[in-house]
Amino acid sequence: MSQAQPSALTKRQNSALRNLTIMGYLEGTSFLLLLGIAMPLKYMFDIPEAVSYVGPVHGVLFVAYVVVLVITASRIKMPLWALPAGVLGSFLPFGPFIFDHLLKKSLRK
Repeated sequence: MSQAQPSALTKRQNSALRNLTIMGYLEGTSFLLLLGIAMPLKYMFDIPEAVSYVGPVHGVLFVAYVVVLVITASRIKMPLWALPAGVLGSFLPFGPFIFDHLLKKSLRK
C-alpha cells in the first residue's frame, strides 16, 4: 500500500501532516532506544551514561511531538479521537507509528 497523503488536503495541511509523521517517527524511535538499549545498559550492565544522553533527547522530542500534534490538529480536520490517541500513543512503545498509520487511514476515507 502506498504512503500517499490524503488528496483532499491542501499543501499546508499536507505539510503539517508530514511534520507530524516525521516528529512521531523521531519520538517513537527515541523511546524505543531508551527502552531497548539505554535502560538495559543502565540496569543490566551498570552503564548509566546511555540513559543520561538518550533520556533528555527523548524528553525534548516528546514535548516537540505533542506541540506538533496540537498544531497539526488545528490545521487539519482530525477525527475527535485523534488528539487524545496521539498523546496516549506517545506513552506506548510503537504507539506513534500505529497512531500515524491509523490517522492517515482515517483521513483517506
